[in-house]
Amino acid sequence: MDTKTFSALAEQNRLRIVELLRDGPLPVGEIANRVGLRQPQASKHLRVLLEAGLVEVKVEANRRIYTLRQEPFQALHEWLETYNTIWNERFNSLDRYLQELQTKKQKDT
Repeated sequence: MDTKTFSALAEQNRLRIVELLRDGPLPVGEIANRVGLRQPQASKHLRVLLEAGLVEVKVEANRRIYTLRQEPFQALHEWLETYNTIWNERFNSLDRYLQELQTKKQKDT
């Protein structure tokens, strides 16, 4: 898992931008308005997201349209899924242990 992804998403405004872009492509001006930033600030955050590979930009005349890239989010999902598997195994082990304790307690009474 690339640490650039985590660094880029760790900042609140960039995370909000990513959440906005889940609904589809947006121009930088619209992103700035919705997040409540000035356009230069939004552009700086978008540059970080672009350098991390999380977004791509398409230039249309004098507008820059930003879109989420699927690949880094798929990689993040796959990485997190390995932890999900580990936690499910641990919860299943805990459940079996608690069931054994319950069965033993019922036998003792």
